[in-house]
Amino acid sequence: ASPTYFANISTELKALIDRSGMTSIANGGMFRRKVGAAVVAVRRGGSIHAFNAINHFFFIGQMIVPGSTYWNMGFGLDKGDVEKDEEGLRTMEVLGENMAWLLKKIHG
Repeated sequence: ASPTYFANISTELKALIDRSGMTSIANGGMFRRKVGAAVVAVRRGGSIHAFNAINHFFFIGQMIVPGSTYWNMGFGLDKGDVEKDEEGLRTMEVLGENMAWLLKKIHG
């Protein structure tokens, strides 16, 4: 998950992606066939670029990415605002259900 700053992911998440991505490539693809889902918190705009940046990391790492009913994002500025985003909460609920289903299929 990442907050959206200037239409992009946070510097902390970017550092994690760059370091772990290169480490994974150098060690035979440790993220390969793992399940992951991008989640973005946003006030107004820039969420799609941040969402794509996280998903590109997952795809390059050969991860399996479940979907939901919409992009996985919540809208708000202040603490607790995202909890009032009914569509965002429903999107996360469906994402969680799909992720649980996928993990059961993969791991039996």
